[in-house]
Amino acid sequence: MDTLTSLRVFCTVAELKSFSAAADRLGLSPAMASKHVIHLEQRLAARLFNRTSRRVSLTESGALYFEQAREMLDGLEEVEAAISQTAVAPRGVLRLTAPVWMANPLFVGVLADYRARYPEVRFDIDLSGRLVNLIEEGFDLALRATAEPDPGLIARVLAKVPFHLVAAPAYLDRVGRPKSLAELNGRAFLAYSVFAADGVIALDGPEGRQTVKFDPVLRSANETLLHLLALESLGIAFLPKWLIGRDLAEGRLELLLPGTTSVAGRLFALYPSRKYLSAKVRTFLDFIAQDPRLK
Repeated sequence: MDTLTSLRVFCTVAELKSFSAAADRLGLSPAMASKHVIHLEQRLAARLFNRTSRRVSLTESGALYFEQAREMLDGLEEVEAAISQTAVAPRGVLRLTAPVWMANPLFVGVLADYRARYPEVRFDIDLSGRLVNLIEEGFDLALRATAEPDPGLIARVLAKVPFHLVAAPAYLDRVGRPKSLAELNGRAFLAYSVFAADGVIALDGPEGRQTVKFDPVLRSANETLLHLLALESLGIAFLPKWLIGRDLAEGRLELLLPGTTSVAGRLFALYPSRKYLSAKVRTFLDFIAQDPRLK
């Protein structure tokens, strides 16, 4: 039995979490797909999948093997393309993890446009907000807005993501619009529990850096919840422009002290160090980096 074909079958089963779905995609019978995986398991003397009547999941050995096998197959396609001078069409499942706030109209538009250009690529997107282990969990890449990307991963800056201090007009009508950083002290704050959970933020004002002490009336690690609460006039929130752009343009939210309370963040793509990036990952990163909407 051809081991290279068995590797392709194994990786497809791992991506789709189904022998029948993998067999259908590859034009095989489910029985033949199973034989290919058994061939690898016998060759390795290790079980690669946990199988039940309802689900298929990678074992610990299978997860490690999947990462290495997928990297090898992706690299093989790149090498073959370089030799034949033909482009490899991006295809397969692109697994990525990103912050909760990436569920916004701007990023959705980017995904839709990328999918229209590369219809053979499917997405599996985790927006749970947790820090995943890319290799162990089989993710292709992570999108993170951070000042300190993981030094163990390759980090590529994709776009600038300004964060703004905002509130609903109704809230500001009720408590007044601050005219200085000092007037922000004690204001109701919808705190992001990963950043400034205690309501204390250092901001650069006209007189230099000042520390503002808000009153954190609510804490959450879910930026979408904070966004919705800000719209309901519960307090002030510090949110990414990508999430609130339409609200600012249509007057549902207002910037507080424009030019003073904004922080220029950067969106990084993080991925394991590889000699060859698969076509689906490379084209997706280039697509985001070149999209004028994200400038």
